[in-house]
Amino acid sequence: MSIETTTNRESNVFAPAAPPPETARKGKSRTWAWLLILCLLAAGAYYLSRGGNAQSAKGAGKQDTKQGNRSVPVVTVAARKGNMEIFLTGLGTVAALNTVTIRTRVDGQLDKVAFTEGQFVNRGDLLVQIDPRPYQVQLEQAEGQMARDMAQLKNAQLDLERYRVLLAQDSIPKQQYDTQVAMVNQAEGTVKSDQAQIDSAKLQIVYCRITSPLTGRIGLRLVDQGNMVHANDANGLAVITQVQPIAVLFNITASDVPQVLSKMRSGAKLRVDAYDKDKTHKLATGELLTIDNQIDMTTGTLRFKAIFSNQDGALFPNQFVNARLLIDTKRNTVIIPEAAVQRKPQGTFTYVVKSDNTVEERDIVLGPTEADERAIDSGLSAGEFVVVEGVDKLQPGSKVTPRVAGAAGARKGGGQTGAAGGPQAGSQAVDVQSPHKQGGWAGKKGKGE
Repeated sequence: MSIETTTNRESNVFAPAAPPPETARKGKSRTWAWLLILCLLAAGAYYLSRGGNAQSAKGAGKQDTKQGNRSVPVVTVAARKGNMEIFLTGLGTVAALNTVTIRTRVDGQLDKVAFTEGQFVNRGDLLVQIDPRPYQVQLEQAEGQMARDMAQLKNAQLDLERYRVLLAQDSIPKQQYDTQVAMVNQAEGTVKSDQAQIDSAKLQIVYCRITSPLTGRIGLRLVDQGNMVHANDANGLAVITQVQPIAVLFNITASDVPQVLSKMRSGAKLRVDAYDKDKTHKLATGELLTIDNQIDMTTGTLRFKAIFSNQDGALFPNQFVNARLLIDTKRNTVIIPEAAVQRKPQGTFTYVVKSDNTVEERDIVLGPTEADERAIDSGLSAGEFVVVEGVDKLQPGSKVTPRVAGAAGARKGGGQTGAAGGPQAGSQAVDVQSPHKQGGWAGKKGKGE
């Protein structure tokens, strides 16, 4: 009995209990609910993915259409008619017309320095004074020697008068008379030599007082007061340069020499402008003085010399400048900025903005250039608007949003374009619907007009 009981207990322990009927039904319902939710989520994800792709494709199509119709922002300038001056440019050096090294002609102690370093001195102004006392003593000695010799000459002349009377009376021989004549002549020569010694001593005293031989600017003092100076010293006392007027020496290529000679033979006075090393600031204006007599074979250039009044002292000896020789003036020509000129294998062209705000590629024939401007011989008329900024995005027929350069000038040799197409870095532009409504190149007058 006990064994059977145990077996039944063990079987009761390991056998699963049967779930109640209500719990089994609830589990099946939950499973179907989760499956339904997962199906709905998958369907929604699929729908959304297809709809998003369709919307993206649609939006991309609209954007592409918009970009294809978008106009390019550009900055324009109106071609103008005016006069263009044509220059020949060469690197030059400022040179003083006269340069003098002040030296002493006598030996002695430097007693006085009468100038200030860097001072402008006039011709005849006292510069230095050398102690004159040794030469004053020499002068007194020469004057004393002359007084003695004058007395001897006078005595010889009196004896000659006596001998002349005696010779007339035949009281003395002719030889004695001739000897006395020679003695008088000898005394006269001695007196002349004494006079030369006096003049030499006076001249040495004059040399002790050194004055300026010209009007100019004196440099740094080379010898201080109190030093002994000598006529054979290697260095002088100071250097004076004439800076008013002043000269500029510059080189021009040999190919340009004939037209310069033609102008000079006709008697024309050719203007020369001196600019700083950056060619941005004009220092002075003068005129061509002369040219050299031979061409330098190593450089193929000829040396020119121009003269400047230099009243304001803008030019300084040995200063490097850029000399610009005005050789001709091209009158009533069409002028545009250099930035508007474009190049292609077939030649040169520019983009012209038409009245419908589209651009046209216009072939042009270039004339001479000056600074950041270019003369146009043919292909363009005054008043037509050319593009100076934004040309890298253009092609013939492109739609543009033009902005006309203001008075300050957009693209004066290379300004940058802003986000809206306007010039920066000192440029100004004005928003307009069409550049043809503006009155031309604002703020830019023709040269010589």
